Amino acid sequence: MATSPSSSAQAARERVARRLRDLRADAGLTGTELATRCGWTHPKTSRLENGRTPPTPEDVRRWCRACGADDQAADIIAQSRDAETAYTEWRRQMRAGLRRLQASYVGLYQATELFRIYSPTLVPGLLQTEGYARGVLAGVAELYETPNDVDQAAAARMERSKIVHESGHQFVMVIEEAVLYYQLGDADAMAAQLGYLLTAGALPAVSLGIIPKTTRRTIWPQEVFHVYDDQLVSVELMSARVRVTQPSEVQLYVHAFEQLRSMAVYGADARALILRAIEALQ
Repeated sequence: MATSPSSSAQAARERVARRLRDLRADAGLTGTELATRCGWTHPKTSRLENGRTPPTPEDVRRWCRACGADDQAADIIAQSRDAETAYTEWRRQMRAGLRRLQASYVGLYQATELFRIYSPTLVPGLLQTEGYARGVLAGVAELYETPNDVDQAAAARMERSKIVHESGHQFVMVIEEAVLYYQLGDADAMAAQLGYLLTAGALPAVSLGIIPKTTRRTIWPQEVFHVYDDQLVSVELMSARVRVTQPSEVQLYVHAFEQLRSMAVYGADARALILRAIEALQ
């Protein structure tokens, strides 16, 4: 059963509260002593460390200072922010249709300098052709029973993908070889998509790596995830999108991405894999 946004958010709040409670215990402070050091009442300490009240950034900074753990404040503030905004069901995001969901990413894309994208399941959206995107989005509309605006959504996806040709952005993408064989859309759309991938890796701002299926792995295939600069990770689950901003978790995804990237092939070797997939369409 999929986790609901409300229960997921509450579990995340409780993790923040437990972390605050552990900091206090490790510092050897009672709730009253911590409240005195922070300049608030004991009931507030109780509410914060039992997850009944979400802490403000200033609350976290005072708590960490009182416990001699100033270096953990930024991480806990980000974790607390994630608790309120991290988990959003796809169905909630798609209520107004798929075109609006595509457009909702434009601001984030424009603000990002370095994109790191890993996909084990499909061609990343920024490198999709319109026919392939239409096939992907048609499947999404059917699965989630959303308003059917697939043509408009595919056009919006093409519009936002123009960013790969704009200056000021760098795109490092890694896919699994199996992506080249998952046919989304008809054969002509798939052939066009694979043909585009032959040249996409040569775009000045794009690095496209493909992990061959015969590679001896140092890390197993992961869920689809995007790292925007070093500030945000977006993880795509079946039921929801999870946003991660806690610095330690972001760095975990960056580390995993670098391991995946090191297993990929590039340039002529990547093109050879794509050509093999094109031949398999015949």
